Amino acid sequence: MQQQDKIYVAGHRGMVGSAIIRRLQRDGYNNIVTRTSKELDLRSQPAVSAFFAEEKPDYVFLAAAKVGGIVANNTYRADFIYENMMIQSNVIHHAYANDVKKLMFLGSSCIYPKMAPQPLKEEYLLTGLLEPTNEPYAIAKIAGVKMCDAYRAQYGCNFISVMPTNLYGPNDNYDLKNSHVLPALLRKFHEAKENHTPEVVIWGTGSPLREFLHADDMADACFHLMLNYDEEGLVNIGKGEDISIKDLALLIKDIVGYEGALTFDETKPDGTPRKLMDVAKINSLGWKAKIELSEGIKAVYDEVKSGKWNK
Repeated sequence: MQQQDKIYVAGHRGMVGSAIIRRLQRDGYNNIVTRTSKELDLRSQPAVSAFFAEEKPDYVFLAAAKVGGIVANNTYRADFIYENMMIQSNVIHHAYANDVKKLMFLGSSCIYPKMAPQPLKEEYLLTGLLEPTNEPYAIAKIAGVKMCDAYRAQYGCNFISVMPTNLYGPNDNYDLKNSHVLPALLRKFHEAKENHTPEVVIWGTGSPLREFLHADDMADACFHLMLNYDEEGLVNIGKGEDISIKDLALLIKDIVGYEGALTFDETKPDGTPRKLMDVAKINSLGWKAKIELSEGIKAVYDEVKSGKWNK
């Protein structure tokens, strides 16, 4: 991938896509093609076909997806499987049809079986049942991985797949109805502090363990792999460390400066007990995460606390 190559970042307004663009620009890659969802509906095969035929990108980062937390995944099950299948199928196929040199498909750690051994190794894919609450989304993402491998096997396409762990960072989703746990907690504690609310209620028992990676670390890993990895299968992107939801809540409570009580609503679902990525593969390829969790959360909170809750 050379600086003059045309690079299409699908999903450039999201947390992942925007972080990838920042990372590309940092190293002088400025020939970047983007489209908003209003300008290009990636669910539409004719629209995607026309876009690729016109733009002819050399490289593609497929970061566009319909995403959300437990509530959104469990409520809009049909939307999550349909929209993600359509987006990735259209982009992957038309990347092949227009001779894209390399494509990176971004999945999610939820593709692994619910009760898979920890930490999650790449070879655990399809070895057990999925977490029921986000099964439709996970199946779509698994299909994306297998589609990249199939196009590699049949057509020789250099299409690779990466599986980021739970992400946070600039341009995150802070809508309390469909956001992920870390941004949701940030907003909950901030609003409780502002409104002098006596307690903050957290879903579940607080016992599940989760791994969190700053979006800028994730983008750095994607950039590294785009330059250095050309194999089938998938590569985990993570920090290799996890934290309980309770300890995460206490950390965010401290960063925000909220002094009220913390209560856990054990009638609400916990989701998967633990999701920790095995990062031996990506570490062996020469990349390791750099941003510490407390440092990353403080930076994100400093950005949004003045009212920049973008969703």
